[in-house]
Amino acid sequence: MSQATTVSGPKVQTPFQEFWGYFSQNSGAVAGLFFIILMVIVALFANFLAPHSPIEQYRDALLVPPVWVEGGSWTYILGTDDIGRDILSRLMHGARLSLFIGTLVVTLSLGLGIILGLVAGYFRGTIEVVIMRGVDIMLAMPSLLLAIAIVAILGPSLMNAAMAIAIVSLPHYVRLARASTISEANKDYVIASRVAGAGSLRLMFKTILPNCLAPLIVQATLGFSNAILDMAALGFLGLGAQPPTPEWGSMLADALQFVQRAWWVVTFPGLVILLTVLAFNLMGDGLRDALDPKLKQ
Repeated sequence: MSQATTVSGPKVQTPFQEFWGYFSQNSGAVAGLFFIILMVIVALFANFLAPHSPIEQYRDALLVPPVWVEGGSWTYILGTDDIGRDILSRLMHGARLSLFIGTLVVTLSLGLGIILGLVAGYFRGTIEVVIMRGVDIMLAMPSLLLAIAIVAILGPSLMNAAMAIAIVSLPHYVRLARASTISEANKDYVIASRVAGAGSLRLMFKTILPNCLAPLIVQATLGFSNAILDMAALGFLGLGAQPPTPEWGSMLADALQFVQRAWWVVTFPGLVILLTVLAFNLMGDGLRDALDPKLKQ
């Protein structure tokens, strides 16, 4: 008797397994993802990981890192600033603030941008002209100057700075959502849903939007790094977080006068901003490669 041979087909992957397979091919994106996870852990547990209070002032100012004291322990691994505050502790607590502001800015700008972009791309006509001309006017002005003007009107504070950055980030999401909506609106599955009796809201948010999310997710990831940079810039100008709140941009502003004689006061906050922004950009590149079917190999 002949033994029947079974032919096993290719293993079926879940959507997440397929996504991770493409994403993990980009080693830079994976490194960026792990760095972001590390920063999130540091931000969440800053109260337990930070060796000192971020606002407590000690006697010794501008201590060169690392500081070794009697008893065999490192007290100030990254040194102290001009009024004796521990730089490492302030960086840890500043990570919490920067990531929270980045999340808030991206959530506000992405949500409002999706709504305006869907409305403009679906209804077209006068509604599209009004929305897009407003977007064009905002894009005609430098984003940082527009954010400074908004904060100057609302008053310097952390939340006002976040609102200003969300407003100046809005046009990019509106244009991207509108372009994706226009390209999807005339496809067969949308026409079939319209013939079946689906209303405008259902077509926009349940039929078209899920197929437009991939480029928006990538833009949101890149927008996160821009939000951190803009918040650091506003903090550097004194329009963001107010002293003694630990924020990376304000730490750079406070240390500006000590650049030549206390390199560590400026170097470490700038390095943290650089690495965080780079990590989000690398992860955004990986998301683009993994979510865009044209770039999949």
